[in-house]
Amino acid sequence: MTREEKIEAIRQRARKNFSLGYNCTECVTEAVLALVDTGLPPEVKKVATGFGGGVGLYGDTCGAITGAVIAVGCVHGRSTLPEDPDPKQAAKKSAQQLYGKPGLYRLFNQIPNQFLAKYGCTCCRDLTSKWHDSWLCRDHALYCREIITDAAGIAAELIMTDRDEASSKPFGVNVEKLEAIGLTCDLSEKGT
Repeated sequence: MTREEKIEAIRQRARKNFSLGYNCTECVTEAVLALVDTGLPPEVKKVATGFGGGVGLYGDTCGAITGAVIAVGCVHGRSTLPEDPDPKQAAKKSAQQLYGKPGLYRLFNQIPNQFLAKYGCTCCRDLTSKWHDSWLCRDHALYCREIITDAAGIAAELIMTDRDEASSKPFGVNVEKLEAIGLTCDLSEKGT
């Protein structure tokens, strides 16, 4: 299967999962776990259940985004933390793994930023505000199915990209304003 075929297969499996009763987060997570060798047992998808509807229908970060983050983490996430007998050095090495170039926060930061660019928001309650009085209607389900399909595509693209390449891209919008406005992370002694 080519890279493009695998990405499309993940997108379509996530889309179909929605019609099978999976919630938004489960749709994306299950599709990746089923079609990508993560080395993890399929039961890992259980961690996705509570994130549906923006965490238990609370309406925060869209569950499809969360599913994409979980799915990408199953492939590219840290399995161990840096070891060093000096706690300051261990923390510095860990910060480098997360903030550096390459750095994993750069990889995961792409997911909500791609959603923000396409949909104008990342919060479930904002994405679905039109259906708050008719949550289980067909139009709402069809809209969320499209979001799920997009999320699975974003996750699949990042998974099918070399980890160092994907985690060397510039930051998008982020709480620390790293690179988004020309700042960089200071990993020197004074910055840790």
